[in-house]
Amino acid sequence: MATGTAPSRLPQAPGVATRMLAARVLAAVVRQGRSLKAELGAALPKLADSRDRALLEAICFAALRRRVAYEAALQQWLQKPLGRGDDDLRGLLMAGFAQLDVLQLPAHASVSATVEAARALGRERQAGMVNALMRRAQREGLPVMPAAKAWPSWLRDRVRHDWPDHAEAIFEASLQPAPLWLRVNRSQHSRHDYLQRLHEAGIAAEASPLAADSIRLPVAVAVSALPGFADGAVSVQDLSAQQVADALAPDPGARVLDACAAPGGKSAHLLERDPQFRLLALDVDARRLQRIRDTFARTGVGAQAEVRAVDAADVDRWWDGQPFDAVLLDAPCSATGVVRRQPDVLLHRRPEDIDALVALQARLLDAAWRVLRPGGVLVYATCSLLRRENHHQVQAFLARTPDASLEPLSAAFGHDQGGARQRLPGEQGGDGFFYARLVKQ
Repeated sequence: MATGTAPSRLPQAPGVATRMLAARVLAAVVRQGRSLKAELGAALPKLADSRDRALLEAICFAALRRRVAYEAALQQWLQKPLGRGDDDLRGLLMAGFAQLDVLQLPAHASVSATVEAARALGRERQAGMVNALMRRAQREGLPVMPAAKAWPSWLRDRVRHDWPDHAEAIFEASLQPAPLWLRVNRSQHSRHDYLQRLHEAGIAAEASPLAADSIRLPVAVAVSALPGFADGAVSVQDLSAQQVADALAPDPGARVLDACAAPGGKSAHLLERDPQFRLLALDVDARRLQRIRDTFARTGVGAQAEVRAVDAADVDRWWDGQPFDAVLLDAPCSATGVVRRQPDVLLHRRPEDIDALVALQARLLDAAWRVLRPGGVLVYATCSLLRRENHHQVQAFLARTPDASLEPLSAAFGHDQGGARQRLPGEQGGDGFFYARLVKQ
């Protein structure tokens, strides 16, 4: 990615560093196929002020959600298309449009900081063009595009095929900002007590009847503002992810396997509910194990848990022969149910990915079933909307596994899928999520 003669140190002028970083993050995600989460993870520590960090995140999310409209505007307004070496400039313009269009920031400050960021990126010759395009966006507005246009056509067609009565609502909800959900650490205090702490801190909050440990904040705040966050009093976790613990519901003191555990939120949730669980957390990516350990350390759970870097499907490498009472398989998936949290999914997902994921999910299901005791429970969960990964995957597993049966879940988990359940994005405020509770005969 070309960045002109950008200096190695970030500029000191107010707001300029934030726009520079936004341009670089967006260029890496849109043009280089990089992960938004990874790029933000590297960029955010470069900003000392928490308000600047929050603005950087807001700009990048807004720009990616409205990417198709902004690219249409650039195509209409530029006499000469941006070249292959102009990734940083394209990212800066997208960041600039997002400030005016979605975030509704004061126009003068947004235009000024964005133009100065162009200069700081070594784009002195294009600073006038950036100013003119920002002024035109302010004057004329940005194109209005149907939410479905943000989805690649092949994936849009699959969602419409799988959810014909809900597809347009899915597209719209997936491009809306996600609310901030909290999970109260019941090993430290009750939800009622933590709601009181939030009230005393002046933070508006409401409990959800759908998950016993969940709290929703109507207005998001920085985690540093949450009482006791550093001490593990509460964690950030979407409602739908929290309900996995309810779907599994292991017996007290059970031996539990979390087969794809990183970053550790679901394992920690189980241990917060019962520290006596004998839990083994696996993840194929050794680099992600530290995140599990950090999650356990902050929440004060997992002292007796075992964490291992291994492919859960390669049973002979890690299993000691002692069966598990409960298995959680939160399987790798297309992430089509969490586009509102990972808008880059729409840029990076390819049709062939689904074939590979379906094969991997089936391999993991068969392996997880092998280590489950008779009478034990396995919860298969994904954050996908696609029936191939969800309903069809479970039906295929049942067809080839005579000692497996599907135990129906309640309507609290979403739409009925033959006993399994599917929540669609935005329903009850949660992410798109699939749950199947399987019992071994």
